[in-house]
Amino acid sequence: MTFGGSLKRLRMERGLSQEELARLLGTSKQVISRYESGARVPKISTVSALAAALDAPLTALTGEADVFSLPGVERPRWRRVPLLGDIACGEPILAEENLEGYVEVDASVRCDFTLRCRGDSMEPRLRDGDIVMIRIQPDVLDGQIAAVLIGGEATLKHVYHLPGRAGLRLMPENPAYPPIFVTPDNADEARILGRAVAYQRMLG
Repeated sequence: MTFGGSLKRLRMERGLSQEELARLLGTSKQVISRYESGARVPKISTVSALAAALDAPLTALTGEADVFSLPGVERPRWRRVPLLGDIACGEPILAEENLEGYVEVDASVRCDFTLRCRGDSMEPRLRDGDIVMIRIQPDVLDGQIAAVLIGGEATLKHVYHLPGRAGLRLMPENPAYPPIFVTPDNADEARILGRAVAYQRMLG
């Protein structure tokens, strides 16, 4: 399948219109339409942003071929992003907000800091030890994965807004874990730190 065909298929699977996807990327419907028709080929930075907006791996858009061989795709540069410690992927635990060091990430990935996963509640997508890249933003769309701070403790889950913005439902991927409900009745403070846009996994 072509890049444009893959993009259209993923967009429709996510229930997004061209206008909605364009709004997430800060571009126009016409640009998305050109990508889908094959009239325009995006650069790697845009491909990465599209994959993040659609909550899909890069290869879902590019296929298994070397993405750097595609027309208009430039070989990425790397940049250092702060690693701020651990985040729970099980029961929420305190995230140590101390700089542990830096992680080299693809410069095309728009992220502000990284966190190390702990636990197995987000398996099989995310595993214990994975480095997750977080883009700082105060809110996310329903179903997207975000780092959420709950009373000084941080956790990584799929976020859903309760009706009337009455709170949040935080959903794990591992069915062995129950959802976490965050409302004014059970949390003095809860806020979304940012959206998970990519991750790195060490082979072991």
